[in-house]
Amino acid sequence: MESSHGSSFSSLNSYIQALAQTPARFARRAGSVSTSYEETSRVKARSGSDMQRTLRWYDLVGFGIGGMVGAGVFVTTGRASRVCAGPSVIISYAIAGLCALLSAFCYTEFAVDMPVAGGAFSYLRVTFGEFAAFLTGANLIMDYVMSNAAVARSFTAYLGSAIGISTSKWRVVVHVLPDGFNEIDIFAVLVVLAITLIICYSTRESSVVNMVLTALHILFIGFVILIGFWKGDRKNFTEPADPKNPSGFFPFGASGVFNGAAMVYLSYIGYDAVSTLAEEVHNPVKDIPIGVSGSVIIVTVLYCLMSASMSMLLPYDMIDADAPFSAAFRGKSDGWKWVSNLIGMGASFGILTSLLVAMLGQARYMCVIGRSNVVPAWFARVHPKTSTPVNASAFLGIFTAAIALFTDLNVLLNLVSIGTLFVFYMVANAVVHRRYVAIGTTNPWPTLAFLCSFSLTSILFTLIWHFMPQGKGKAVMLGACAVIAIAIIQLFRCSVPLASKPEFWGVPLMPWIPCVSIFLNIFLLGSLGGPSYVRFVFFSALAVLVYVLYSVHASFDAEAEGSFGQKNGGIVKESGESDQDPSFKV
Repeated sequence: MESSHGSSFSSLNSYIQALAQTPARFARRAGSVSTSYEETSRVKARSGSDMQRTLRWYDLVGFGIGGMVGAGVFVTTGRASRVCAGPSVIISYAIAGLCALLSAFCYTEFAVDMPVAGGAFSYLRVTFGEFAAFLTGANLIMDYVMSNAAVARSFTAYLGSAIGISTSKWRVVVHVLPDGFNEIDIFAVLVVLAITLIICYSTRESSVVNMVLTALHILFIGFVILIGFWKGDRKNFTEPADPKNPSGFFPFGASGVFNGAAMVYLSYIGYDAVSTLAEEVHNPVKDIPIGVSGSVIIVTVLYCLMSASMSMLLPYDMIDADAPFSAAFRGKSDGWKWVSNLIGMGASFGILTSLLVAMLGQARYMCVIGRSNVVPAWFARVHPKTSTPVNASAFLGIFTAAIALFTDLNVLLNLVSIGTLFVFYMVANAVVHRRYVAIGTTNPWPTLAFLCSFSLTSILFTLIWHFMPQGKGKAVMLGACAVIAIAIIQLFRCSVPLASKPEFWGVPLMPWIPCVSIFLNIFLLGSLGGPSYVRFVFFSALAVLVYVLYSVHASFDAEAEGSFGQKNGGIVKESGESDQDPSFKV
């Protein structure tokens, strides 16, 4: 590092000189890792005021349920049953719930050890370094913004359905704009801005609002479940309406069950936002494991009961793939059409809770990214009166509202999910890396080689599953991939010892559980369509451009000013800092 260093952005000449040094600065900062101690002390202090620890385990359970149980379940259940699994969609939800719980364990270990608002960004920064954290964090925030805009627009559609008003009456068509961007939705903007004000005002009050809306939503879901069991027929579990279609509880076999699990897994996305609230939890060691795991378990039970109720209402080959519950009652002539409107109202409450939790999460991600100096520190500020990241909340709220104003729902839905699944994949890898690598004392390459080889095997399995035609050859190759994957895990487990163990709470059965999460997320990434990958490549390239033109220089300036040390390969370029995380036992 230069002996005297000014800001890279103090003048045009300084910036040009900084750009000329980009390769050296990138090499220095991209792989630099932080520590749990830094994240919870010095980095956290850059927000000025502290976020108040006012949340308990039941608040986290409420946020988890509210974040996961949105309107999507009313659609996903029908599509998975009709196309993939039939009545065995119940098993699909149970499998997906188990996999979500395993992935949630990875988040919980980090959140308990490092209770800061950064979620996955902070977890990756202390394992794989600044660049990997920034790339995944940028994609995750774009996923949040896009999905929140989509959710806001879907709110108007569900609410209109519930009160009998066509969506076209809520929106204004501007013909000079291209299709997909020409329907102005003022109401969606008002919803986003109202929620932005709530989350800026207080996290405690946000929890109260979420609790009320979630309770109402669960009452609606419970009502739908009871009606389904009351009005339904058990024979629909095994008999299709058309005898020519496959029958039985597993009409599409085991492959249908797992394809259904892959499809409905997206209904569990939302628990990750709870980890961003760790900085505001009263007792992280106790409350976070209960809050995250408890919400996933409760949601899994609700989803299984909902899918069982729907399977009893109609044979699987008569289920409407787009609106299974509403259509089931809309077609009845014995006075039950009103239930369809009630479902629309219940879904509206679910949309509001999922939007509230997601907007809480995206603001806290942006706040901690601001603390790391890779985006302007203005985003990191916590308001002294509200104890919330007002700047990040307001900026992302306005950005989300602007997109929700004119972008069509179908355009947005083709762009979401891939960033979130990629972050889940990275966090699972980070847990393994952190347990088996102590920076500066152990060789990281055996662990990195294991993670790469297991990921490649999972990718091969996914490609065979999705693209190879059915037959004995496919079954043999899938079996071979599974045997190789298990052998890789067992070989790594026997040959590479654990380097550290968390003091308070850790993922059990290491490294099996994170590996299941790694495989699942790769499998789900393989099921996404082409537009999702185009979006991922585009925003990843944009994130790299931002990092090269701004972030790496701002981060380098912060290091030169002594804001944080540069730790790579076990050497911390700052006095008084221990290389070992105090919260981990070696």
